[in-house]
Amino acid sequence: MTSPVSADSTRPVGADRPGRPAREISPEIARSWLLVNAMRTELFDESAASRADAIILDIEDAVDPSHKDEARENVTRWLTAGGRAWVRVNDATSPFWADDLAGLRGTPGLLGIMLAKTESADQVTESFHRMDGKTPVIALVESAVGIEEANRIAKAQGAFRLAFGSGDFRRDTGMAATPEAMAYPRAKLVVASRVGNLPGPIDGPTVGTNHPILREQSAITVMMGMTGKLCLAIDQTTVINEVISPTPTDVAWATDFMRDFEANGRVIRDGSDLPRLGRAEKIMKLATAFGVQPAV
Repeated sequence: MTSPVSADSTRPVGADRPGRPAREISPEIARSWLLVNAMRTELFDESAASRADAIILDIEDAVDPSHKDEARENVTRWLTAGGRAWVRVNDATSPFWADDLAGLRGTPGLLGIMLAKTESADQVTESFHRMDGKTPVIALVESAVGIEEANRIAKAQGAFRLAFGSGDFRRDTGMAATPEAMAYPRAKLVVASRVGNLPGPIDGPTVGTNHPILREQSAITVMMGMTGKLCLAIDQTTVINEVISPTPTDVAWATDFMRDFEANGRVIRDGSDLPRLGRAEKIMKLATAFGVQPAV
């Protein structure tokens, strides 16, 4: 079951900051999710002013256990001072999880949490309730157990989107990073998201600075039916946004189809019209949100 997200949470991250153009990208369709080490406070404002659709301040894997309290304080201080972000919290079996949720509960500017290493629906629901039932939870699935529980996780109270922790999943299973090897867990998250009536899932990150590789892997994200992607650096966001958005050619097709459909009185002429109508409406919605113009 999807938890409600307040209208305020759809405002663009960093939109109130000088020099940042206002872009309202709803978290349901956000493409680029930028992970920011919570110990690197000098990056918070820069990340918020970037082209990332959403930023996630990370107090989990990016932070040494000896610095967890400091990282959490960095996050709450920045959010309370006017920052706006999601936060990746430690997993429900860790000794830091309860303190993370207690420390973040009620913090101004907190848009939602990403729950690391999610393996059960109960972990999502318990996290949601500890946040007073008001904070959406992105379930980061990073293990074989999590993948096989994905349908139940997607239907958990408080679940907002699923995300793929591909690196930890490969470590857990010994599987390769090839598209063929990763096809099953990606497809599982896509199907589970549909079962749970959630937006499309968020794919794992691409490591490294090679943009052609990032573009290729982002295209695989789209091909598999995923609608967002984690990123590890600001310069990855523009590539991810471009690849996951509808192409100008797609928008031109959708525009022409809708014009013809309206001109014919919105009459369904054959069995292919309904699927094409659904595709055209989806493309037009995304094109409007992302500012994609039709090809001339």
